Amino acid sequence: MLYNERDLRQTQALDIAQKMLVAARTAPKGKGIDVVECAVIDGDDLETLACTMEAIGEERGHQFFLRDAGCVRNSLAVVLVGTREQAQGLNCGRCGFARCGERAVGVPCEVNSVDVGIALGAACAKAADYRVDTRVMFSAGTAADRLHLLGDDVAQTYAIPISISSKSPFFDRR
Repeated sequence: MLYNERDLRQTQALDIAQKMLVAARTAPKGKGIDVVECAVIDGDDLETLACTMEAIGEERGHQFFLRDAGCVRNSLAVVLVGTREQAQGLNCGRCGFARCGERAVGVPCEVNSVDVGIALGAACAKAADYRVDTRVMFSAGTAADRLHLLGDDVAQTYAIPISISSKSPFFDRR
């Protein structure tokens, strides 16, 4: 049987996305406490995410949300990585408050933020192993948070759209 590479792209993208999730999950976590949530979306959920990005872009006047929505539409899948909010009790002051108990509502624990960054790096490194095109997107992550794709208690989400094509839709734009 002959398998044309073009016919396998969607399956391959999902397989690589799943491997990216494993890399994000197994990435080191601050104090060894895992508050990272991650998932992958494709199909109709990509359009829902892109439409939400456009709505946020219009509300905030951020043109890059509109541009990035087109990139999401041109992707085969999107990996999402975010964090549940949980102060780590270090009283490190990196959030801008001397003690964890003094943090204002909505101010994230810096350890949680770093955990997301490390998980994103691990996921992108795995994608690089397979030479797929990716780009970390704040815009798509913000839309994922609005849609509660990783849960009601998850924030600081970033998205990594995946493309398998001759030109990267994330960098080789018109």
